[in-house]
Amino acid sequence: MDEILEILEGLHPEVDFETCTSLIDDKIIDSFDIVTLISDISEEFDITIPVEEIIPENFNSAKSIYALVERLLEDE
Repeated sequence: MDEILEILEGLHPEVDFETCTSLIDDKIIDSFDIVTLISDISEEFDITIPVEEIIPENFNSAKSIYALVERLLEDE
C-alpha cells in the first residue's frame, strides 16, 4: 500500500490519498494521471493492468487501486 500512496502523492502531493474515496468521481485524477498511474504501477509491481480493469471503481481510492494490484498479483 505504501508504494501506491507514494505513486499517488507524486501525482498530486496536495491530496490526502489515505482518506479520499472519490478520486475519479471528484475529478481529482484525470485521464493523464490514470495513464501515468498505470505505467508506474505496472513498473513497480511488474504486472499488466488489462484494459477491462481500467474502470472508475478500480481507481477511486488508494485502497481500490491496492485491491486491484493484489488481485492481479494473485492471478499471475
